[in-house]
Amino acid sequence: MNLLSSTSVFGFYTLISRVLGYLRDILIAIFLGTTIYADAFFVAFRLPNTFRRLFAEGTFNAAFIPSYAKANLKNKKEGKIFADEVFNLLLYILIFIIIIVEIFTPVVVYLIAPGFFAESEKLSLAVEFTRITFPFLLFVSLSSMLAGILNTNNKFAAAAAAPIALNIVLIFSLLLAFNLELNIAKSLSIGVTFSGIVQFLILIFFTKRFYFPSLKISFKLKKNIKDFFQKLLPSIFSAGITQINILVGTIIASFQTGAVSYLYYADRIYQINLAIAGIAVGTVVLPNLSKKIKENNKNSINILQNKSLELSLALSLPAAFGLFIASKEIVNSLFGYGSFTQDDVTNTSLALMYFALGVPAFALIKVLSSFYFARDNTKIPFYISFFSMITNVFISVVFFKEYGFIIIPIATTLSSWLSVLIYFIFFNRSKLIIFENKTFINIYKILFATALMCFFLYFGLVYFEDKLEYTYKFKLIYLLIMIGLSAAIYLLITNILGILKFKSYKLK
Repeated sequence: MNLLSSTSVFGFYTLISRVLGYLRDILIAIFLGTTIYADAFFVAFRLPNTFRRLFAEGTFNAAFIPSYAKANLKNKKEGKIFADEVFNLLLYILIFIIIIVEIFTPVVVYLIAPGFFAESEKLSLAVEFTRITFPFLLFVSLSSMLAGILNTNNKFAAAAAAPIALNIVLIFSLLLAFNLELNIAKSLSIGVTFSGIVQFLILIFFTKRFYFPSLKISFKLKKNIKDFFQKLLPSIFSAGITQINILVGTIIASFQTGAVSYLYYADRIYQINLAIAGIAVGTVVLPNLSKKIKENNKNSINILQNKSLELSLALSLPAAFGLFIASKEIVNSLFGYGSFTQDDVTNTSLALMYFALGVPAFALIKVLSSFYFARDNTKIPFYISFFSMITNVFISVVFFKEYGFIIIPIATTLSSWLSVLIYFIFFNRSKLIIFENKTFINIYKILFATALMCFFLYFGLVYFEDKLEYTYKFKLIYLLIMIGLSAAIYLLITNILGILKFKSYKLK
């Protein structure tokens, strides 16, 4: 297995999905800007989308893959029985949750956006859109389980490509609504649920070679099923702490007009790197590390963990510094059109700048938590994540009145770095990972390559300053040129230094 190769496959399809997501959000910014319709849709979309990220981006697999791999290792029949029981229980639990949320939607909206209750029209829209989007949760959660089965069999492409359906359907919904003069925000909400159905059908097709669900009504829980669900909630909470912190931020930001939209657009930009540097690496390493641990192959375990950390930093550090340096130009070029004003660009870029400082931490949390999940340990990541959330909430609530929405990305970044520090303290004490000298040397090389890339990026932005202004029509083209050249320089330097080479990540 080649860690870089598998990550590249997963990252490639994820990159396509995120690029389409950017296109979707550019269109939303043009047609809705930061109006009450945008705020209402983003709140309605935030809840099912948070669950999508919690379930789809490795967190469900953190509990499922080790348990399924263990059952499948005995024989294929045991694996099939285990998967069927999990599938059916998830199905019934999620249907029950959806019914409850559909009945008590105003209460749910109040919990995630209490600030909306001061504006009756915005509240009414958010309730309506939430009722339309929430069934998406059922299909995306079941899809995540199917993706876990594919990942266990080292098939990463289909699982990574399936979310592309979400963005294609939403782009189509938006354009259709605009051309037919329909309610754009409502059409987007309908598109969310429809995209969940499409994604589920795609994964059913690709998974049938390894597994096809059998529907049955049975509430008798075997020990392995009980163990799985006992690990599921802590793993969702701990591996998805970044998304939970963002959801907390949305709740607090709802008290400031436009803040929900600023945070949403900033979040969308840095998520593309998190998907590759954190989610892709964590997703690829989990099933392979789980197998090595069951084989008690200590040397392979240590190599795999060191390489995972090194690869995560090699992908996240240049992105973090790049986003920090070019935050205003990026937001301006991606969203600075139509209803998205210059003030919106300034506020969103400020949020992005502080989120950027936390990108390596967000990525490392995904990878570090996978080291525990592969060992069937969900308790320690849970405790660390809970502490991180409390820290985030405390900083956000205490300083929100004084600093406004900008304290939210600051709090998220600080609490995430604190989590990383605690993870390393725990690993050092338990001796679960021994850091190799070569890993430290490679990190220094990554920092050197990042510094040279930043030098080029900074002076490139200064050179094209007039081409990246808000009023310039082709600013996106110049931004892509600068990002492309900067990325090429970084890849060239790291390749010369022997970092991002496929043979360096070949794991026997």
